[in-house]
Amino acid sequence: MASAGTRASQDFVPVKEIRDGVIITNDGSLRMVLIASSINLALKSTEEQESVILQFQNFLNSLDFSVQIFIQSRRYDIRPYMATLEEREGVQLNDLLRIQTREYINFIKTLSERTNIMSKTFFVVVPYTPPSLGITTKKGGLFSFGGKSATTRGGKDALSDFDAHRGQLEQRAFVVQQGLVRCGVRTQFLGTPEVIELLYKLFNPDDQESAEALKELAGAQK
Repeated sequence: MASAGTRASQDFVPVKEIRDGVIITNDGSLRMVLIASSINLALKSTEEQESVILQFQNFLNSLDFSVQIFIQSRRYDIRPYMATLEEREGVQLNDLLRIQTREYINFIKTLSERTNIMSKTFFVVVPYTPPSLGITTKKGGLFSFGGKSATTRGGKDALSDFDAHRGQLEQRAFVVQQGLVRCGVRTQFLGTPEVIELLYKLFNPDDQESAEALKELAGAQK
């Protein structure tokens, strides 16, 4: 039986609401999340690498607000791919191709058992704190929401003017999006379902079953 001092699990999730793809934290500040494509610098020439790095440096220097860039790494779930291969093996009429398909399936299984095949998803978190809150923190990440601080003021007023604050946040997000495009990185705003799934995976890192939607969204950026 839980003791009187036991805190509910919701107390450890610093999210008040998710509205129109925007995270509203407990202190009334806002967050918008973008999923980003990646760049393989190793495949580029030295001149191209220097150009990308310079553009990224210029992008960071142009920002007058904080952002958080983080990478989510997860063991790649090959079960759907294996099921597709086994289905193709079953309908294959050519004996030689059937044998080759079976050998390929065994190769993939052995490779996945010996090697940790990881999938990486890249995100950018853009913050906005309404001036009425009186919060001076410069943090702007998913892991730096802030708490129920005594200095927090005007949270209800901030939420009542959500559309205006969301407009300010979107302006920041578009600045980030345009800056990353110049670096060759494509981005896409996460909607409410994707944000919910992302937060679920952050607080439930061992759950692999809910990863498919974001994997598909990330693959669309390649």
